Amino acid sequence: MSLCYRCSPAPFCLMLLLLLGSGCTDQPRVRESGTKYSSIPPLEQVAGEDRSPSRPGVPASRKTPMASEVRPHILINKTKRRLEFYRGKELVRAYDIGLGFSPNGDKVKEGDGKTPEGKYAIVVKNPKSKFYLSLGLNYPNRDDATGALMDGRITLEQFNAIDHALSNGKPPPWDTPLGGEIFIHGHGAHADWTRGCIALRDADVQELYAMVEIGTEVVILP
Repeated sequence: MSLCYRCSPAPFCLMLLLLLGSGCTDQPRVRESGTKYSSIPPLEQVAGEDRSPSRPGVPASRKTPMASEVRPHILINKTKRRLEFYRGKELVRAYDIGLGFSPNGDKVKEGDGKTPEGKYAIVVKNPKSKFYLSLGLNYPNRDDATGALMDGRITLEQFNAIDHALSNGKPPPWDTPLGGEIFIHGHGAHADWTRGCIALRDADVQELYAMVEIGTEVVILP
């Protein structure tokens, strides 16, 4: 016995199939090519980046530190007779030191027995130093040379020679009236006995020497 179209389940099934096939899903679809389709990928998968929002209990990805945040440097405090080696803001080592035989005040000339004050850099590593091991500083720096030029303690030619060496990352001339050859070296921190250098115990300078590279910044405080 035949059924009329109103009683037949076919129209109902057809409508149901049309609704199910109409693309009503949680994610839209885009055509890739021809008649093929694929869902749009979640935002956090785009270009391989993690763009997903942070969730409680799930740590966010750590930011890579900038070079300046981990750059090694040395801080010397003359008053405290202390040398500190840092990586970024982290204090790695601290050592007792000895200074020049006349330690108070900034170095201004050859033979004054004073340890300079200011911002310098390691420009020499000498594994055969007569003081065990040594790290040479780029004294005089531009501030030293500028002050000396204004005071008439060096000539314009000497200033230009110092400036040229510093601009090229080389040791400045050490034979001007300002003196030179200021090193961090060994043979003892028991007293202020050097001609302006910074002296450590041999075991300490050996450890520091291994950690320091050419270009390491050295700040010397009064």
